[in-house]
Amino acid sequence: MPVDDIKPTRSGLLIVRRRMALAERVHRLLAMKLDGMMLELIKLADQAARDRKELEEKYAAAREMVAVAAMMEGETGVLLAALSVEAAPTYTAGQKNVFGVCLPDLEPVMVKKTLDQRGYSVLGTSSVIDDAADAYEDLLEAIVASAELEGSIKRLLDDIERTRRRVNALEFKVIPELVEKRRFIEDQRDEMERQEWTRLRRIKKIKEKRAEKP
Repeated sequence: MPVDDIKPTRSGLLIVRRRMALAERVHRLLAMKLDGMMLELIKLADQAARDRKELEEKYAAAREMVAVAAMMEGETGVLLAALSVEAAPTYTAGQKNVFGVCLPDLEPVMVKKTLDQRGYSVLGTSSVIDDAADAYEDLLEAIVASAELEGSIKRLLDDIERTRRRVNALEFKVIPELVEKRRFIEDQRDEMERQEWTRLRRIKKIKEKRAEKP
């Protein structure tokens, strides 16, 4: 029932009071959720900044190791070693719940490999190939972790915006309208009670006058 349709009666006043209690409780919970999400967002943003710097360092290290491997084994040797890998690296996508928001939970799969899983002959290659493979595996793990963080930040930002709109709607529209409606109903009831009291007084005086007549 819209607020404007609530009648200025005792039952209407009870409806408004119940709605106000519910709106205030929801507003309080949403405000607490908003504060928690903001703290989580700050924490993730700080971690993302650190991870981004680490990711850039790992990328530079991997490029350097590949350059060394290409110099030692030749570009063809590096390419053949890379093509020998049978199981392509990937990840599994899950979810984790933080303050009611489903954040991505990415788990690397077949990123870190043993020498046997890499597919190339250990005897036919030098250790620089292994070092380059290790560097790129570290880089891939960092990329997956960074993607998880970026996705978490985006979803948190989206939910923070939705929650902020709901908090503002409750704080600046719903609750003030209910307060105004409650005040209106209380004023109407007070006026009705005054009118009723005045009517009863008038009736009493009329009865008293009639009783005084012989």
